[in-house]
Amino acid sequence: MKIVLIHGQDHKGSTWHIADELLKSITVPYETEAFFLPKDLNHFCTGCYACLKSRACCPFWKDKEQIDRALKAADLLIFTTPTYCMMPSAPMKALIDLFFTNWMSHKPRKEMFSKRAVVISTAAGAGANRAVKPIVNTLSNWGVPKIYKYALAVRATGWATIPEKKKASILKRVKTLGKKLSVENRPRVGIKTRLRFRLFAGMQKANWGASPEEKRYWQEQGWLSGKKPWKNG
Repeated sequence: MKIVLIHGQDHKGSTWHIADELLKSITVPYETEAFFLPKDLNHFCTGCYACLKSRACCPFWKDKEQIDRALKAADLLIFTTPTYCMMPSAPMKALIDLFFTNWMSHKPRKEMFSKRAVVISTAAGAGANRAVKPIVNTLSNWGVPKIYKYALAVRATGWATIPEKKKASILKRVKTLGKKLSVENRPRVGIKTRLRFRLFAGMQKANWGASPEEKRYWQEQGWLSGKKPWKNG
């Protein structure tokens, strides 16, 4: 199993430690590739829309390409972010913006329809649930059919200062999730994703997409003539 981790921070805090413990709890063989933001992608989307013509037209494609390659090749995606002001970190939001072309309404990657994902966020106080929502929403709109959420108030500013009782509860929950992820199975694409895909296919047929290149992309995939990314992905 190939696992790619996208960390919404450079430091290794509570959120990183939970992801690390999750990796330790996975019992099947796997290989990992990790990216830390903003170190591995330190840009903000400028709204130039060049990516609608071609992903490679993005002025930041050289840095984005390695992450895009890893995302396509992975079986499991793990996104982590601390909770800042009840939202995901700014670098994580920047990544979401920079990859907006991957949304089903534009040029979705067929590989995304066969993946599982985990989104993890911790907060010293409130807001972790709010922080995971934009990431979950993004992955859902990328076509990822199975997404696990882990949002938690750790009541501490670092992993070392979390009370042992709290930490034991965290590890127990993480091990349960690790067992689920250790089961080798391709997730089923649900009705919501199927209906959403059908809606956007209809929009592309009606020339309601954002660019002619988008429609051409859908045609090249065969999606406007009946093929589905979860069947031929």
